[in-house]
Amino acid sequence: QVQLVESGGGLVQPGGSLRLTCAASGSIFSINAMGWFRQSPGKQRELVADITSGGTTGYADSVKGRFIISRDNAKNTVWLQMTNLKPEDTAVYYCSADVRRLGAPGSNAYWGQGTQVTVSS
Repeated sequence: QVQLVESGGGLVQPGGSLRLTCAASGSIFSINAMGWFRQSPGKQRELVADITSGGTTGYADSVKGRFIISRDNAKNTVWLQMTNLKPEDTAVYYCSADVRRLGAPGSNAYWGQGTQVTVSS
């Protein structure tokens, strides 16, 4: 089994910064892609940023230039550094990971519990 634990959410004023952390643990052989999704009331869950095992990154247009995703393969950890936060960034943020488990074929997607990010004056 695999667990993803998120931390770092909170309340911040517009223009502020937060860093989200997600650490995976359990019976892990390796992790393919990792990513951050977010969901706010009345909107579909959207992919914010993702990163491959080789370090290739991708971002939603709405966060380009403001957010940076990074990872440490040895620690099975991914971060999302968020700067110049805007009220429209308010959402529950979810970490995801495509995990190859020890002794198991293929891979499976796992999700963190979600962490609330609120951007408000």
